[in-house]
Amino acid sequence: MRRISFTLVLSLGLGLPGAAFADTLVVESVQSAPSIARPAHGMTMDQVEQRFGAPSERLGPVGEPPISHWVYDDFVVYFENRHVIHSVVPHRK
Repeated sequence: MRRISFTLVLSLGLGLPGAAFADTLVVESVQSAPSIARPAHGMTMDQVEQRFGAPSERLGPVGEPPISHWVYDDFVVYFENRHVIHSVVPHRK
């Protein structure tokens, strides 16, 4: 697991010229295990279902362009129209 740190610096005009205040936001970046086979970018819904079977849950579409996602036991697949745009392995605690 890799930790990424972002620092937000705000200069507030509260009668303190040149004064700066900072907050740090720590975000954990989770790298998925390479052993988990997931759908590749550009695959169609039919190809995903043919290779990985039926998902446990189908959600969407929502918005324009229509974005939907399918939930599998080990990963989640996001589609724009009928093509994969991303697949992720959810972080489990």
